[in-house]
Amino acid sequence: MQHETTNRLAREKSPYLLQHAANPVDWYPWGEEAFQQAREEGKPIFLSIGYSTCHWCHVMARESFADQKIAELLNAGFINIKVDREERPDIDQMYMAAAMTLNSSGGWPLSIFLTHKGAPFYVATYIPPRSRDGRTGFPDILHAIHTAWLNRREELEQSALGVIKALQKGASSARVGQGRQPAQSDALARAVVALADSFDQRYGGFGSAPKFPRPAVFSLLFQACFFEKSEQALEMGLATLRAMARGGIHDHLGGGFHRYAVDRQWRIPHFEKMLYDQAQLADAYLVAGQITGERQYAKVAQQILQYVLTVLQAPAGGFYAAEDADSEDPYSPGRHGEGACYLWIEEEIVQTVGVADANIFTYCYGVEFDGNALADPLHEFTGRNILYLKHHPEEAAAQFNKDLSQIEAVLARASQKLVEKRQQRNGPHRDEKILTAWNGLMIKALAKASAVVQDPQLLDAAQRAAVFLRTTLYNRKNRTLCRRFCEGESGIKGQLDDYAFLVAGLFELYQVTQESQWLQWALELTETQIRLFWDEQGDGFFDSLPDPLVAVRLKNDYDGAEPAANSLAAANLVRLGRLTDNSQWLDLADRTIRSFDEQLHHNPQALPVLLTAQQELLSAPSLVVVAGRRDAEDTKKMLGIVQRSWSPARLLLLADGGENQEFLGKLLPFVRTASMVNNQATAYFCRDYTCQMPMTDPEALEEMLGRETEV
Repeated sequence: MQHETTNRLAREKSPYLLQHAANPVDWYPWGEEAFQQAREEGKPIFLSIGYSTCHWCHVMARESFADQKIAELLNAGFINIKVDREERPDIDQMYMAAAMTLNSSGGWPLSIFLTHKGAPFYVATYIPPRSRDGRTGFPDILHAIHTAWLNRREELEQSALGVIKALQKGASSARVGQGRQPAQSDALARAVVALADSFDQRYGGFGSAPKFPRPAVFSLLFQACFFEKSEQALEMGLATLRAMARGGIHDHLGGGFHRYAVDRQWRIPHFEKMLYDQAQLADAYLVAGQITGERQYAKVAQQILQYVLTVLQAPAGGFYAAEDADSEDPYSPGRHGEGACYLWIEEEIVQTVGVADANIFTYCYGVEFDGNALADPLHEFTGRNILYLKHHPEEAAAQFNKDLSQIEAVLARASQKLVEKRQQRNGPHRDEKILTAWNGLMIKALAKASAVVQDPQLLDAAQRAAVFLRTTLYNRKNRTLCRRFCEGESGIKGQLDDYAFLVAGLFELYQVTQESQWLQWALELTETQIRLFWDEQGDGFFDSLPDPLVAVRLKNDYDGAEPAANSLAAANLVRLGRLTDNSQWLDLADRTIRSFDEQLHHNPQALPVLLTAQQELLSAPSLVVVAGRRDAEDTKKMLGIVQRSWSPARLLLLADGGENQEFLGKLLPFVRTASMVNNQATAYFCRDYTCQMPMTDPEALEEMLGRETEV
């Protein structure tokens, strides 16, 4: 039953909070008002954490938060708070750590019961509306907690305080460490061995179902290919990328990747699409293409980015956060389900593209008359098909006795017709908040792609996003960031990932454009990041700013769906420290890496991005300076050769005789003297602070870079 009026969440900007604004639950947003009310009324707090594209968050909202009787129990016995984890990852991080402490598991929606001091004493995830399948129903839990609060409040408060103390002790122990050790040079190799132990030789990826892309792993595998000359690491990365591109986790019509696959074969996705996945996977496919020279990888990256520009780009230039997993069933209007708009009945494909083309299309994409989407979570959609690449076009050419070009033309024609057909359906909800951190990752991917595939549209999109962030989410006076922009309003103080991810994006944008404004802004943000987040006692960076309502400031030590902010912060400090000859920043990078030495020693594969930062710090610096007129064709050719060749520790600088060279000369004096030879664009290749003879022949430069990157 839906409430007819709105609660306090109606004043918020978060799409997730607004989804609950009409609940009969008397929700509060996170803040002092809610905690003060809990103190005055002597009630415990029920805290619900989720995000707007979360499938099980929707389920719990429909089943429980829209239910009048459950709402009455919540309102009578508790002060109720809703938090969007994407707006406030610091709150989510602390209570997820509490969930792991109490239950050894977590997830979303995260359901926590707190004292009025914010200490948790009971933690769950999704709770059904009634007891079933061995799970206690929400009303029963509410009655039990209310009774316990009335009769054993002191005991609950002491228990909750113990959880906070345990989290504080763990955070303090991690900060102090056991005496930092020098970086372990074998950590990268040990991480590859650990990943190889869980590698799925048959279907790619690591472990069994469910399978997550975890893009950070690709950076580790490709660095191991470069630094360790590990063909095994390269093949694990490439095999996984190929398997994902074939699977149903890849949207073969609309582009982009769904969040994860529920099965081992990557065929059945959990259908939400996240901006951070698109950015990181595009980057991974681009690097795979640079290493192998094979067009198939760059093609997937281009399809990802085209999806982002088509669906997730805001008119002003920033990028929206995500698309939902749930959507309306096109075959049963009014009925919703996970992934409904992405599924197909064979008959509709035949009607849309014609019998002849449908024969080829259905053969290639695994379409069956009875449907191929019968496994959980799609059991309710019988007779439906998830498109996945069952047979390659080359196989179809042999099967149908046609030329490959004919097959490719059929698939392109049929795909376009099906895209147009799908666009007529009611698609999933789009979360239209713009997050600084995730936009930083997308700027990085777009800038890199623009250079690798030579597409100026992608560079324009990266620059527009950067301008948007600088205009709407950056305070020039105090050089600080806001975290999110939504419905015309910027808000929430930036977290460490906002700074680190954006700096990574700006650094890549500078490498491609050689426009000093982007490097200058990256340097300013890094200075602010150090000022706001550096841990003077334990080294490394806190993930969040101090907040009196958040009892513990933590540091994530796992590169998961997103890299840990410290991992990318360390990588940024290595690159910027070398580019600016700033030994203090290189020292901070080293101290950040060593502050995680226990994790790197026992579980190096847990922090692949931090490992890549460590490897770059341990490696001899590599630098290419191109001296030439910025708009001259020979200069562009030299720059393009460097940009299309991949080397994880290489820096590229343009001595343009103008603003960029002047700016760089203040940081690296030797760049001032870099000049053209015989009035031709000239490349200076320097490794470990020793420069080779200047080169004016593009082929000579390409050959030298090729020798550097040979596996």
